Amino acid sequence: MADDLFDFSPGAQVPLQGAAGGTAATFALASAAYRDSPLEEISKADNDWHKSGVTKGKFSLFEPNLGEAFARAVQLRTLGGGRGPIIQSFGMDPQAVVEHCLAANHIRKERDQKLTAVTALFGLLFLPGLLIWLGVFQLRRTLAGAKDRRAGAIGSALLAAVAVLAVIVLVKLPLDGLLNWYLRAMLVAPVIGWLLAKQICESTAKDLRARWESLLSGGGTGAKIPEAVPGNPGDTSREVLRQGLEKLSAEQRSNVVFYAGPKGILGMGTRWGSWQLAEELIPKDAGKEIHQFRSYDVIRAIHDQMKLLERGPLNSGGFPTPSVKHWIVSPIGEGAGSVSWPEGPEVEAFQIKSHEIQRICNHQQFGSGNRHYLGVQFTLWESQLVITMMISVTVLHETLRIEVSGYALGPVHSLFFAKPSPKKVSRPKTVRFWETTSRNLPLVEPREAVRLAVRAPFTWYPPVLDFLGGKLSLPEPFGMRHAWADQPWRHRFMADDAMRAATPVLRVAHNAAMRVLDEHGVDTERFSNRSSSLIGAVQDPSPKKIDAYDA
Repeated sequence: MADDLFDFSPGAQVPLQGAAGGTAATFALASAAYRDSPLEEISKADNDWHKSGVTKGKFSLFEPNLGEAFARAVQLRTLGGGRGPIIQSFGMDPQAVVEHCLAANHIRKERDQKLTAVTALFGLLFLPGLLIWLGVFQLRRTLAGAKDRRAGAIGSALLAAVAVLAVIVLVKLPLDGLLNWYLRAMLVAPVIGWLLAKQICESTAKDLRARWESLLSGGGTGAKIPEAVPGNPGDTSREVLRQGLEKLSAEQRSNVVFYAGPKGILGMGTRWGSWQLAEELIPKDAGKEIHQFRSYDVIRAIHDQMKLLERGPLNSGGFPTPSVKHWIVSPIGEGAGSVSWPEGPEVEAFQIKSHEIQRICNHQQFGSGNRHYLGVQFTLWESQLVITMMISVTVLHETLRIEVSGYALGPVHSLFFAKPSPKKVSRPKTVRFWETTSRNLPLVEPREAVRLAVRAPFTWYPPVLDFLGGKLSLPEPFGMRHAWADQPWRHRFMADDAMRAATPVLRVAHNAAMRVLDEHGVDTERFSNRSSSLIGAVQDPSPKKIDAYDA
C-alpha cells in the first residue's frame, strides 16, 4: 500500500483552483470554511448515522465560530500527521474543499498576525487595564448567553458602568507623575486597540463573506494556498502539504469501500432495494456437460453492457454516461470508529490490482473476507444525488446467483447552501411613516472584535485555543460527503430517479448474464422466467430499509 512517503505526482505542481468543476456539493461544503455563523449550527446538518461533536472550552470569549472550527478540523483530519483513512466522497472533489479550508486559514492567519501586533502594543503593555476590560466582556458574554433576559440586561449595564467609571478615573484621578499617566493610558489604550482591531476584522470579514457568496453563486473565487507549492528543494513543510493533498486524491480514487451494516456502504448511502436471481445450473443438452466458466466471465459481460446504458432506441435523453467500476467491499462493524486500507503486494496507491479483483470475484464468495461487486454509478442533480447500483455474481455448488442492490446518497444539507445575509437595520421614516429606510451595519460587532483580538495571540499554538474555547470533532469514519448528506426520499424527483434506474440496470445485468450462460451450454429457461418476475417486482414504487432485518 502507498504510505506517507509515496510521491503520487510527477513533481511540484500548483494545486488546481476550483477543481470540482462547478459541482454544487463541493462548493457548498467548501463555503463552510468561510462562514462566521455560530459553531452550534453544524449540529443541524447531522444525519441519523453521523454526528458531529462540539467540545466546549473553558471561556466562551475564546470559542470559535463555524468557519474557524470547520476549516481547522478538516485540515487536521485530512492533512494532519498520523491521520486515519478517509472515506471517498462520490459526486464531489474533496481536495477542492480542503484547499478552500487552507485558503480560509491562511486569510485568518494574516489577520491574526495584525491583531497580535495590536494586542501586544495596546494590550500587553497595559496588561492591568486589558484584564479589566476582558473580565467585563467575559462576564457580559456569559450573562448574555443565559436564558434569563434580565441577566443579559445586567451584563450590558455592567459594561456601561465600567465605561463610565473609566471616564471618571481619567478626569478625577488624584495621582501625579508617571504612574498617573500610566493608569490613565491603562484604561484608554485597550479601547484604542479595540478600534484598530475592529477595522482589521471588518476588512477580513468582507473578504471571507465575498468568497462564501462567490462559491454558492457559481464558484468564481479559487482557493489561494501558496504554502502548498514548494519554493525550493529544501522546503519540507510545503512538500509535505503537497503530498498530503496528493494522498487525499489517491484515496478518493480507491476501489475499496466499506460496508457498515444498516449504515450501508460508507460514502454511497444506505441500501434501499435488493433483487436476487438464483437458479440451478442445468446443461442445455441432455447428456452433455456445461462448458466451464467463472463468475468473473459473467461480471465482465455485464460490465461491457453497462457501458452502453446511455444508448437507447429512442432519442429521449435518458441516462447520462454512467461510471462503471469494479469495487472491493470490506465489511466493518456498524459502530466502527475507523477503517483501514488493505495492505500487501496486491495493493498499489490504495487500489486493489486487477488480478486480485478477479481472484476475489471467483473464489471469495462464502465466509469471511472481502467481496467483489460491479458498481454502476450515476451523479445527478448537479452532484446532489448519487445513485449506485451494485451487482454481484456468485456460484455455490450448482446454483448461480445474481444480486443487484440499489444505494442512494442524497443532497448535502441545506445549511451549507445558506448564503451570507447582509446586516441591516430598517426604520420607518419620520414623515412618510408607511415607508422604511435601511442602512448597512458593520459585519463585525464590538464583542466579535474583542473575541478575535483575544484569540489572535494564541493561534500560533492551536491546542491552547482548543482548550480555552473548544473545537469541532468530525464524525467518524470520516468522509466529507456522507457525513452531512440528507436522505433523497423527501425530494420527489430525486426519489423517482433513484427507483427508475433500477429496472434498466437489472434488465441489462440479466440479459448479459444469460447470454454468457447460453454460450456455455446452460439451460436459461428457468433464469428467464425468474428474471421476468423480478422485473415486475422491481417496479414496486417504494424504497425499503433492506439492511434493517426484522429477526
